[in-house]
Parts: sequence; C-alpha cells; structure tokens
Amino acid sequence: MRDNDWYFRDDDQGLSEALNRRTEELYQIEDSLPDDDGYIYCPVLPLRDLIVYPRMVAPVFIGRDSTMLAVESAHSENQTVIALTQTDAEVENPALADFSQIGVEAAVGRLMSMPDGSRSALIQGRRRVELLDFVQIEPYLVARAVLIDEPAEPTREVDAMMRTATNLFERCVELNRNLPEEAYMYAMNIDQPGWLADMIASALAPTFDERLLLLETVDPIERLRTITHILAKEIDVLELEDEIHSRVQREVDRSQREVYLREQIKAIQSELGEGDLWAREIMNLRTRIEKSNLPDEPKERAFKEVERLGQMPPLSPEVGIIRTYLDWLLELPWLNATEDNLDLRRAKRVLDRHHYGLKRVKERILEHMAVMSLQPNLTRQPILCFVGPPGTGKTSLGKSIAETLGRSFVRLSLGGVRDEAEIRGHRRTYIGALPGRILQTMRRAGSINPLFMLDEVDKLGNDFRGDPSSALLEVLDPEQNNSFSDHYLELAYDLSQVMFITTANVMSYIPPPLLDRMEVIEFPGYIEDEKLQIAKKFLVPRQITETGLKRNEIKFQPEAIQRIIHDYTYEAGVRNLEREIGRILRKIARLKAEEKRYPSEITPPLVERYLGPPQFFQTLAEQEDEVGVATSIAWTAGGGDIMPVEVALMDGKGSFQITGQIGEVMQESTHAAMSYLKSKAVEYNLDPELFDKIDIHVHVPEGAIPKDGPSAGVTIATALYSALIKRKVKKDVGMTGEITLRGRVLPIGGVKEKVLAAHRAGLKTVILPRRNMKDLVEIPKRVKSDLNIVPVEHMDEILEEALVPERRRRPSTKGSGNMSTGKTQDSANYPSVSAN
Repeated sequence: MRDNDWYFRDDDQGLSEALNRRTEELYQIEDSLPDDDGYIYCPVLPLRDLIVYPRMVAPVFIGRDSTMLAVESAHSENQTVIALTQTDAEVENPALADFSQIGVEAAVGRLMSMPDGSRSALIQGRRRVELLDFVQIEPYLVARAVLIDEPAEPTREVDAMMRTATNLFERCVELNRNLPEEAYMYAMNIDQPGWLADMIASALAPTFDERLLLLETVDPIERLRTITHILAKEIDVLELEDEIHSRVQREVDRSQREVYLREQIKAIQSELGEGDLWAREIMNLRTRIEKSNLPDEPKERAFKEVERLGQMPPLSPEVGIIRTYLDWLLELPWLNATEDNLDLRRAKRVLDRHHYGLKRVKERILEHMAVMSLQPNLTRQPILCFVGPPGTGKTSLGKSIAETLGRSFVRLSLGGVRDEAEIRGHRRTYIGALPGRILQTMRRAGSINPLFMLDEVDKLGNDFRGDPSSALLEVLDPEQNNSFSDHYLELAYDLSQVMFITTANVMSYIPPPLLDRMEVIEFPGYIEDEKLQIAKKFLVPRQITETGLKRNEIKFQPEAIQRIIHDYTYEAGVRNLEREIGRILRKIARLKAEEKRYPSEITPPLVERYLGPPQFFQTLAEQEDEVGVATSIAWTAGGGDIMPVEVALMDGKGSFQITGQIGEVMQESTHAAMSYLKSKAVEYNLDPELFDKIDIHVHVPEGAIPKDGPSAGVTIATALYSALIKRKVKKDVGMTGEITLRGRVLPIGGVKEKVLAAHRAGLKTVILPRRNMKDLVEIPKRVKSDLNIVPVEHMDEILEEALVPERRRRPSTKGSGNMSTGKTQDSANYPSVSAN
C-alpha cells in the first residue's frame, strides 16, 4: 500500500493510526524564519469557503494545478505555506485584492488521494501573518508577508472573559449534540485568550463572514469578546430550538407525530432519490417468496401475508408480527433434503469405530439402511427409543448414526418440559409468539430429513398448561407426522422424512400411548469386559488427548482399569469410569507441567495412590452354608449385584415384618412367599400352628439402599423355608424369579446383568425361571461355562437345588427286620422336600 493511500483503508483503527502519524509529521515541520528584511516568503495556499486558524488541523481539498505545485513544493522542501482565504469563492484566478489581508502560516502534511481523483492534504495553522504582496505569479503564487504578534497581558478582565467564554461554550456543548464533550475539555485547558477564541470558532462553525471577521481580528482580547457575542447568540438559538421541540412534542399526539415523521421520511427519500423504502421492502419480500422452494399452500399463505403487510403503515405494531411469521415460513426447510449415504460397509466401520458392543442397535440401523437402498421411495422412517441407564452411549450413538447416514444431527432435550406449547408453539394472537421447539429445531437442522434426537422423553411432565407427551403423539406417529400442525404456523408440516430417536432411562415412566409408537431398544448396561474394552479403545485415548499428554507417554495396565471399575465406580455406563481415568491423567499432567518425574505405566497400586482408598466394595458370596440366609441376584442402576436375604424366627404371636427399605412390589412378593409356605405346610411336614407361635422377621441388608421388584420372591421363600425347617442353604447358589401363590416361578428382567453379577461374586449355581433361558444368548460363553445355570418352573425345584441335602445314616441290621426311615437322629424332625 502506498503511503498516500492510507485515507482509503477500511478499518477505523488503521485510519486513526495514519491520521496520528500525519499529525506528528505536521508538528515536525519548522516555521519559516524571516529574512534579513524582516519578511517571510512562502508559497500561497488559496482557500475557498474555508478558514484555518492557528493551532488548528484541517483537511484541505486541492483543485487548481498551481495550488498542487505550491503544496508539493512546500512539502518537498519541508517548508510552510501561507493559507489565504478568498473573499469571493467563485473567482478562479484570484489576484491580491481577492484575498483577505490576514492569512495563516501553515504546515502541510503528506498528500492524500481521494476517490474522485482529486488530492487533499492535512494542514496545521501556525501563526497569523499580514499579506503584503505577491513576489511570484507563475507557476504558483509566492507571497511576502509579515508575522503578526498577538500579545495578551494576563489581567483580571482577561481571566473573567475567558471564564465567561468557557462557560458559554459548555452550555453550547450541552444543547448541541453535534459538539463532542471533548471539545469543552480541550477548551478548559487553554490559557491564552486568542487561542481560546480560535478554538471555539473552529468547533462552533459560525457563518463565513463571522469566521472571516475572527480571523482578521488581530487583537486577542477583541477576538475573545467577539466570540463571546457569537456564543451568546448561538445559545439563544439553541435554547429556543429546544423549547420549540419540547412544545411540539407535547402538543402533537402519537398519530399526528407518526404521520408527520412518515411525510418527512418520504420527503427525504424523494430528495435523495431513494424512492419509497417500504414499497421496496414489500417487493423484496415478494421476490424472496417467488424464488423460494415453498410448497403451494405455504407459498399461497406467504403471498396473502405480504398483501396484508403492504396495506399497513410501516410503523403499525402488527408489522413486526407478520414479518416474523414470513421469516419463519421462508427459513424453515420445506423441501431441502440431504442425500443419504447407504454404503453398508462404511456404515458398519463408522459405528464400530465410535462404539463398542451394542450389537442389536447396530444391526437395526444397518437393516434400515438396507431397506432404504432397496426401497428408495421409503416414506416411513423408524422411530427408535433407546432405553438404558445413564452413560451407556445413547446420545453419542445418535450422533454416530447421523454421521453414518450423512444426515444433519439435531437434539432436543425434553427434561422438565411441562407446557404443551413447547411442542406445538403459541398462536400468533399472543405477544412474542413463536413456533414450538420441534419446528425451531427443524429450522436449525436446515433439512427436511435430519436425525432428530428427543432426549429424556421419560422426564416429560404435565400440569395445568397441558400434557406435552400428548402433543408428541402427532410428532412420533408415522401415520400423522406427515402433516404436523404447529399452532404458530397453522400449516401442515411434513415430519415423515425425519428419523426420530428418543432416549429414556426408565421405560415405565414413558406414557403408554407414546411408548406404543416407538420401537424400544434396550441398553442393558456394560459388563466388566465391555467396560475394559471401551476404556482401552475410547476412554483412555480421549482423556490422554484432552489432558495434553501424548499417547506413547502413558499406558494403562488392564488390571489398573479393572481396579477402577471394581473399586471406584458403580454404574451401568462408563461416564464415571471416564471421570476417574481423567483424574489420574490430570495428576500426571500436573507432574509433567512441573517438570517432575511421572510414571509411564499405570498399575493397580498407582490407581489407589492417585484416587485414594476404594469407594465401592463388591458384594461377595457367603463364606459358609447358613440356615435362613439365601442369595438373590438383583438388577441395579449400576448393573447387576447379589443381595442376601436373611430370616430370623423368634417366639411370639405370629407377627411378620420385613425391613431393609423395601418397596411395595417387593413387600407383596414377601407376603406371597409367606402365604405359599402356609398353604403347603402339610405337604412340607410343617406344623400349621407353628406360624401362630413364632414371629418372623425378614431383612434385606444395606437398608439405606431402596429395593423393589418381584424377582426376589423365590429367594425370600427359600430363606423362609430354610429357617422354618432349620436346613441350611448352599452358599454358592444364587436365584431370581417371581413366585406365585401356587409356587410357580415367573420370568423376570435383567437376566444378563444378574448372571454376570453372580459370576463376578463367585457363585457357582444360578437358578433362573425356565422362560428366561432365551435371554442367555447375550451371555459370554466363558461365563456360561463357569456357571451351573438351572432352569426351574416351580418352587419345589428351587428348594431341591438350593438346600443342603439331608445327612443320612447307614441302615441298621439289628431288630425285627423293620426298615429304617433313612433319617438321622438330628434330622428326624425335618420334613423332606416334596417333588411335584
């Protein structure tokens, strides 16, 4: 960029810096010194309709060739010029008589190029001079002048006049918005009367004759007096203008003021040749609608709204409402669709790269892509519901599916939404009305076929404002969502091409009509081996990157990760596992930042060193066979776990209680187990009156943890039977299943987690309902080979398998030949288990 092109830079900072540099250059130019005869000789800078005062900086536009030569000569020789004001601006070739006899010696800055091809320069006035004559005419004027001295003795009168002028100028700055406050601050710091008068004249910009009069007034005191009179008149005009404006504002009502301003705008636009801006805006809206790819019905509605808009005054309150409505119509994706990537091999690679396991979900997505490739005109998109504990990868899997299909991904969290209008929007009659969050998210997606994730669908609420889950029925119903109706748009919007995926933690909290419209895919939680693989492939590399370390610097031993899983996390997902891995890596990152030694391999002892003592302890199998203690296998939010059930019998009056923070369903299972044993007392050789002579207490340890569900019914029945007949339960047997009053064992859920928990706790035998054997498909082969899984259909089968066999003595050869009963003396009072 050339030095003299700074004027055309776009950024304000560059322009300001350039101006400062040019101003500094002006100050560096030395004043002309008088020759031996006492006069100064300088090139002439003629000024038309412009007056420059000493100490003031102003831009000058140069039009004459001779003036350009004079300025260039002065600039090249680092010489000042004499700025002379023409008394008649129309004279093209002025003579001596055409100039004011008082001029200003000025320094000229570097020349600047203007957009129209002309040139300009910054000049700074230095001193007043009196013009005597011209000593040169061609190629440019050179004047001979004498310097004017402006002495001003500091007297009380001068001080009073300067204060008066400063106060009046302050009032002018207050009334005139065009005057900056910095001008008053600058004036306050001037200590010379002539300088103060010149500065105020430059800021105030009075008429040309008044400015010329001030220039030609050599006496600084008289000049200050003149500017004081000008200030007083200006204040009178400004105060009168302010008073008139206030009176008009009070007298003109709102409608008249609106008409008045509108007419003013029209007049200004007409003078500027801009025409009617409002009409132009209406035309722009029509053009946008015509060029848009709106369907027929929305386009027709848009044209009707534009017609209404054109008949309204521009400042009508309803204009903003209609404009907002039109913007929504034009910005919503009505027909814009992204092209699906249906490469199944690539899709499988993407899903496997981002997620470990989740075989069922991946197969469902690949099946849908296969159908889309065979049926390109498929109009029904699957509506999947991912149900599982937190941290199992439901939301992140939705992003991976969008990447696989090549669709845009948008997410809407429904947690805590209680207002139906959040889904369907408000009608336009409400102030600040907007479409619902469904269409707002579609606008953000930018296409008609995104992957739309509705998070936390089980946490919807309802109150007096409506039921948002009912509003979602139309969104998620494939038979209805091709014409979804939003209260704001009042037009049918097609959601049939959207692939909806909802997530929930608990399926029972989802309203049944809404659940009926979705295909549920359960995320059962990760087993220990899966968590280990996820940590090695995904969590550890990601945390190493986020903590600023390098992958080849840190390595986790598998035993260390297992230690974190066992002792520091208790969850079905891997969210807390990643947090604990991040804690370890942040401590190592600190050691590295402090340039201290740090381990390159994380071992189990280092885990405890960095994370502290273990936070969780796994429940292990019983150490020995006991009477009245049976082991149940339970499903928890952290996966599976074993749960001992204890029964104590005491002399009493037949009371029955159960403790351990038990839920209503589990209490019902306990009563069912008790009723079953009472009904089978005779078959089990129990004294029916025994139940009226003892108190029974059933307790499930870890009473601070809430427990519920029917799957502990068979365990409670086994523990009760063991306590009643005083026969031990095998320590290495775990069981689960719901019991009925007839002793039948019904299927339960969470089989995978329960079996894995039994294996982890060291159990050898697992008793399952026979109808749950189909759920063993997902169990690893190693686990199934280590466990003895016994399918049962009746309670008698469980008692036969779970109780320790009776000890039998050898048959006696003495006596009259009667056969022994086969029972020892210790077990003579124990009834045998009836096998149905």
